[in-house]
Amino acid sequence: MSEAVTTPTHCPYCALQCGMSLRPAGGTVEVVERPDFPVNRGALCGKGRTAPAVLSSRVRLTGPLVRCPDTGVLKSASWEEALAAVADGLRRTRADHGPDAVGVFGGGGLTNEKAYALGKFARVVLGTSQIDYNGRFCMSSAAAAHQRAFGLDRGLPFPLEDIPRTGCVILVGSNLAETMPPALRYLTELKANGGKLIVIDPRRTRTAEQADLHLAPRPGTDLALALGLLHLVVAEGRVDEGFVRERTEGWEAARAGAMAHWPELVERITGVPVPLLRDAMRMFCDAESGMVLTARGPEQQSKGTDTVGAWINLCLATGRAGRPLSGYGCLTGQGNGQGGREHGQKADQLPGYRKLDDPAARAHVAGVWGVDPDSLPGPGRSAYELLDALGGDVKSLLLMGSNPVVSAPRAAHIEGRLRSLDFLAVADVVLSETAELADVVLPVTQWAEETGTTTNLEGRVLLRQRAITPPEGVRTDLEVLHALAALLGREKGFPTDPEEVFDELRRASADGPADYSGISYRRLREENGVFWPCPESAGPAGTGPAGAGPTGSAGAGHHPGTPRLFLDRFATPSGRARFVAVTHRPAAEETDAEYPVVLTTGRVVAQYQSGAQTRRVDELNAAAPGPFVELHPRLAERIGVAEGERVAVVSRRGRAVAPARITTAIRQDTVFMPFHWPGEGRANTLTNPALDPVSRMPEFKTCAVRVEPASPRP
Repeated sequence: MSEAVTTPTHCPYCALQCGMSLRPAGGTVEVVERPDFPVNRGALCGKGRTAPAVLSSRVRLTGPLVRCPDTGVLKSASWEEALAAVADGLRRTRADHGPDAVGVFGGGGLTNEKAYALGKFARVVLGTSQIDYNGRFCMSSAAAAHQRAFGLDRGLPFPLEDIPRTGCVILVGSNLAETMPPALRYLTELKANGGKLIVIDPRRTRTAEQADLHLAPRPGTDLALALGLLHLVVAEGRVDEGFVRERTEGWEAARAGAMAHWPELVERITGVPVPLLRDAMRMFCDAESGMVLTARGPEQQSKGTDTVGAWINLCLATGRAGRPLSGYGCLTGQGNGQGGREHGQKADQLPGYRKLDDPAARAHVAGVWGVDPDSLPGPGRSAYELLDALGGDVKSLLLMGSNPVVSAPRAAHIEGRLRSLDFLAVADVVLSETAELADVVLPVTQWAEETGTTTNLEGRVLLRQRAITPPEGVRTDLEVLHALAALLGREKGFPTDPEEVFDELRRASADGPADYSGISYRRLREENGVFWPCPESAGPAGTGPAGAGPTGSAGAGHHPGTPRLFLDRFATPSGRARFVAVTHRPAAEETDAEYPVVLTTGRVVAQYQSGAQTRRVDELNAAAPGPFVELHPRLAERIGVAEGERVAVVSRRGRAVAPARITTAIRQDTVFMPFHWPGEGRANTLTNPALDPVSRMPEFKTCAVRVEPASPRP
């Protein structure tokens, strides 16, 4: 390969999946801007620019590790020895305790091919129902609310390019300026075009600074806020009665729920003054079109599904759904958080977003896999429930692409559950905090060293392409699953070629809600991605599913993909969107005299998720070297701490310590901690695993804490 050759691909981090090109440079690669890709148009954040740093053998795994039974220390081993140890550990557990004693835990960063193969491996080779993935911690509440209201879950039902052209955006619980910096341009372009931006966040973030109106509710009260806005829509006669009558169902019950949340009550619950509530409602309704976009703030709650449902109700009541430049959307977080849950590594789903308890879905997928439908296990535990069962019902675990020691709620407890396992195998790029606990560690390739597809937050399926040869001691996840399947008695069915896996995925997804059957690697290379649903044929009318309407041409007989959903009908049996009646309820854990402050958590721009990779990049560490506690000056004064002084944050689950960062940009009753670091500054030591009853999402975003100096005063 000559120095002039570049390989078009995509960033390994967030769900924007920004386009970039990679050029060989001194045994590794360097990032080159790719302005032709429409999502980021060449722009990259610091994480994307520095992504090749993690390819270095100085920071990544370059050979398998097996724990020595005599010393308890991880030692270098051959691939044959390591794979045999994994197969033996899984086989022994199945023989002694049954297939459901073996767990599988995946990741939202795995490609579609890996997620598909991992789900198939769990159900066909291991025969276990105990599989879920860390994407459950990302947007499962939004996914559940999407399904309830629209009959289909895709993060954004429209492309990002529509955002600057709408009239008003309500952005709920998202700090795009730090979590997805290249996407901030869509909001600045919105304002330049005369549109309005309302940001709802308990902190005055860099994103909130861009807003025409910033509402700062108490964490955990977003549901009441949405209901209060809908109450005002009804009270001021701003309901789109024609849209509600012609394209929705269930309005009367939802209306009654909203009318129980009058503005003064909502002000008492949220802390947002009534005049600002009225300003927000009028700003949204005065625009000719509008969107509500949510992120983890309202979703990572024990009532996250209902909270998102309330924001969807607001869209439906005002006719801002199923129309051009309008709708509800979720800003997916993880790189393949969308595709990761569509193709089988989620506890209750089969490829194509089919339901595991649907007999027709089981028959279709079993036919592709060449197995008896009755042999497929049923739905298993959700992510936190699976992790909580480790060492109990679940004796062994195969984990790929996740670091729950840092990322799971009540993390010290989950770390203890991982330590209690009979056997733990981890496949990862780096020796994460979770991999350090494993009996066997398998080093796997990174994004630049392998080819595979991801699905970004718009539902755009993309192709990452291999640009560099991986180190000799590293294998792909597909090669790992192929070898383990063979050792466990299934010689065929787990190819190592990602395009071959994708072609099987296409067949398995055909006619399902997330239909990829009309997508090919060739099309992905030529078209800058393809939006699902994309059936194999456009059909006689040439229209997309789910009421997409005409979407352009991709050649004779080829479906063009579906950039915009629901324009003609929703994906429910009736074709109508469904209002869901919801009512506010408190957080699972409210403040009291012992724990009088609310903790909320989130990300900073220079680190990503559990930090397993970004914490190994010098430039990123220089920008964000460690954890901190953000608190208001009045709270700091009350507890007697100064800027930079070490502060202890204590919840019912544990204690975390980090330097104080004092700012008026946060509510007086709230503290914020980023969740990227292990050790004493681990924010998830504190967080509450209380689960949403529908999505099984833990309540990361709010819990009761006390804040005090880390060291006793003289």
